[in-house]
This record gives sequence, C-alpha cells and structure tokens, in this order.
Amino acid sequence: MHAHKAETAVRPLSGWGRCPVESCRLVRPANMGALREMLSQPADDGEMIPRGLGRSYGDAALNHDRRVILATDFDRMLSFDPAMGILHAEAGVSLADLMAHLLPRGYFVPTTPGTKYITLGGAIAADVHGKNHHRDGSFGDHVQSIELLTADGSVRWCSPYEHADLFQATIGGMGLTGIILSAKLTMTRVPSAYCQVNYRRTANLTEAMDGFDQSDADYRYSVAWVDTLTTGESLGRSVVMLGNDATVEMLSGKQREHPHRLPRRRDKSVPFDLPFNVFGRWTVAAFNRVFYATHPDKETIVDYDRFFYPLDAVAHWNRLYGKRGFVQYQVLMPPPREQAVAGLTQILEAVAASGMGSFLTVLKKCGSAGPGLLSFMSPGYTLTMDLPDTGEKLRRLTATLDRITLDHGGRLYLAKDALMQADTFAIMYPNLPRFRQIKQQYDPEGRFSSSQARRLGIVETS
Repeated sequence: MHAHKAETAVRPLSGWGRCPVESCRLVRPANMGALREMLSQPADDGEMIPRGLGRSYGDAALNHDRRVILATDFDRMLSFDPAMGILHAEAGVSLADLMAHLLPRGYFVPTTPGTKYITLGGAIAADVHGKNHHRDGSFGDHVQSIELLTADGSVRWCSPYEHADLFQATIGGMGLTGIILSAKLTMTRVPSAYCQVNYRRTANLTEAMDGFDQSDADYRYSVAWVDTLTTGESLGRSVVMLGNDATVEMLSGKQREHPHRLPRRRDKSVPFDLPFNVFGRWTVAAFNRVFYATHPDKETIVDYDRFFYPLDAVAHWNRLYGKRGFVQYQVLMPPPREQAVAGLTQILEAVAASGMGSFLTVLKKCGSAGPGLLSFMSPGYTLTMDLPDTGEKLRRLTATLDRITLDHGGRLYLAKDALMQADTFAIMYPNLPRFRQIKQQYDPEGRFSSSQARRLGIVETS
C-alpha cells in the first residue's frame, strides 16, 4: 500500500443499538499522511466523520453514502507520568487497553461509562460519564489538552488556555470539529481493582432518589437499576448500588495478594443475530422480578469488571434484540427535585403504559455541568432505558417521552440518540448557536458531518 493511501470499502454500518443501519464509505487511514491527504481533497469529495469502536448507539458515527474515518489504528500510549497520573495517548486506544496497562500500576480512568470498549477519542467526543458523576464530573473534566486535526489539514493543540473555544466545542462535540489525534488526561490513583458495594432495595422511584441524596457525601459511586413495568405505589422500584473503592485491608485471599489484578473469567458471546427480540414484555417482567428478589440489602466486595462493565461479559449482547435492534433512550431531568421527580414519573408511566418494558434501566444522580458546549450532563437525575425497535410504536412512544422531557426542561444524550427531531434538540441545547459559530470558524466548508448532525440540524444538509 502507498504510504499515504487509505483502505476504502462501502458497507452497511450501525451504532451499538443497530438502529438505524446505513450504507457508508468506511475509510481506514494507514497513517497521518493518509489523514491529511483526505483533507486536502476537494470539499465536494464528501463529508466525513471519525469513528472509534462503534459504541455510540444511534447514528452519531454514521454518514449515509459519505465517509466514515475508522481511527482505531492510532492506538499508542505515548507517555505516562506516574507521579502526576498524567497520560498522553492516541485517540484510538481503548479504555480496555488503558485498564490493562495502568490498573496494575494503581491507576484507573477518572470516570467510565458502562463499557470499556470505547476509544479515548470517543470518550472525549461524547463527554462520557459514569457512576461517579455526582462526585467527579464527566470525562471532559479530566482532559488537559487535545491534539486535533482540523478541516484545513492543520494540527492544533487545544485546552482551556489555548484555542479554548475549540476545546469547548470538541468535548461533547461528537467528532464534528475534526479528528482527535491524541489527548492528555489525568488518571485516578486507586487502592485496588475492587469496590465495596452497598445494595439497597427501594419500593419506588422517590425512595431511590432519596437514597442518592442521602449518600452523596459517603459514596463515590452510585447507580440504581429500575423496574420499568411496575405501576402505582411501586412505580420505579429499584435496587440502589452505592460504592467506594475498596482498600487492600478490605480484601481477602488472592484479592489481597494482588489488589490491582482483575480476576479472570470466561466471557460469553451471542454468536449470531437472533431472529426475534428476546426482551418482550413477559421476559422483561420475569427478569425484573428475579433481579429485585435476588438483590436484598447487603454489602459486598465486587471487582471493577463486575461493577462497572457487567454487560461486557457477554460479547455482542446487542444481538439479543434481533435484527431490528433497539434504541437506548437517556434523559436528564434538571432540578428542582420536585420537577425532576414529576418528569421521571411521567416517563416511567408512559413506558409502563406502552407495554415496552426496558430490559436495562439505570438511574443516576448528576453533578456539575460538563465542560463542552454540547455536553449532556448537568445537575439533576438521568434515566437510561433500552427500548426495542418496534417501528411506529417505538416512534410514538419516544415522541411522547420527548414532549415530557421538554415540558420539564430536560434533555437527551447525543451518544444514545437515534430518533430526536431538530427543533427538539435546539431547545434542549441552548449552546447550539455558539457551537455552530465555532464550527464555522474552523470548518467553513463543512467537511465534518454525520447522519445525526444533519438530522438534528447541527450542520446544514447538503
């Protein structure tokens, strides 16, 4: 292959939810020269969007009939300062690789979503968050600087002190400001690869939120599993999970001998697409009953993989939803608390009435607003649901949920979105005009675009 060429193939692509599926021109650049050559081509050659490991759920990393730049080959860890915990790595490195190399040295990513199979660049572009947002903020809060290849082919370092406008637009900007080449971020020192977790069953949504409010000062991690099929006084019954990093003294046996070593386990896999969605109403209802019954109030030690990444133990678990896939719907309801409770209650009532129970429903409390112009997180509570694609039935439901969200001043997460409308997005994200202004400054010809960005009116449709 020529040093400055890139492999190109037209193929159907989707996000992790497999809804939608679109034909895209997948490009795998061999090196920086190939990346710059793409940007030196005429603008009418087509727009592009970078893509990591494909774990955003909808069409954020899709580009119908246009170019998708696969950047996972740029995956080197360039330097690490153990005294300061500062990592410099290329954007294609995965959180899984970071864990494999740095957890044995006593360091962990500052915050993590529910999968470790995302890239560093993707974590920045989506400004991901985790179970510790109420304490530690989102991923972008820990990024010191970003090396960005912009539309004119130049490489710019941006930070809160240099090209600060570009820094704010890139964090949470879903790859629309350019291609993240590398980044420097502060890792977190941890005493072990385990958490001490306190499980508490709650009778309803209000009790679950009480559990968060009363535990903020005592627990670094908090999350709740929520039953979406209960109604009445049991609406939103939950299992709240509160955790702190476990000290070596809390461990026993082999755990104490190797406190930063994760236990080995035999992961499972869904080997092929199922012809139907296994998560029907009755399946979900049965699972919810069993999960609630088998999680009594208790305190235990859980390793990081089981606590942060339970679904990663089943490779290709998205195939369980069948070929039509699913939508992950994540809503944030802001304070005051009474308003957030009212909004989330209406969301859960609408889902329960639809009969489309969510197999995986998660509630978290949020901390301060993210640093990006299009960052999702801000003070309040966020609820995430997996909803199977049932065609028009799903679209009617999500339209109802969108209206409820707007009525209560909430917003939806771009990394999960697949169905939101442009006018809805513009109301939810008041910083959109400022984002467009910065994008126009650094990308006047609109070289970076995605199916999602055009659907939501973040960029102009060409």
